[in-house]
Amino acid sequence: MSGFSILAMAPTHVLVPLDGSPLAGQALRHALETYGCEITVLNVLTPIGSTMSEGGLRDRTEQRVAEAENRAETSVAEAREEVGAHDQRVETVIEIGDPAEVIVSSVEEFDVDHVVMGGHGGDTNGLVSRLLGTVATTVVTEAPVTVTVVR
Repeated sequence: MSGFSILAMAPTHVLVPLDGSPLAGQALRHALETYGCEITVLNVLTPIGSTMSEGGLRDRTEQRVAEAENRAETSVAEAREEVGAHDQRVETVIEIGDPAEVIVSSVEEFDVDHVVMGGHGGDTNGLVSRLLGTVATTVVTEAPVTVTVVR
């Protein structure tokens, strides 16, 4: 019986979606430690009123909008801090939209060839975790590149 091997090419540009969850932070650390290439860190703000957003289930207020924007900025700032210990080119981006759709479309937009993401997102109250539990599954099935899910 003859064997064969598949040689995987190392990625040249990795996309790491962040949502503020511990698993997303682990995904960023994994990408920084594993791939010596350009990394784009993406934080997706879900539009208030969307069924995927907390605002879709709770009343929209300017305070909630500001809190969501502050969480995104904090997440990106923490990513920049994490990156400081590594000698890699890292770009940070904040986009608005459905998380899975934005992540998948960002693959082409930023010309990435690998996605590294947490298995599920969310905050401590569990609401966002339940709503975003399908994002990783959608990205794995729809992204045209390899996706590594960190758990």
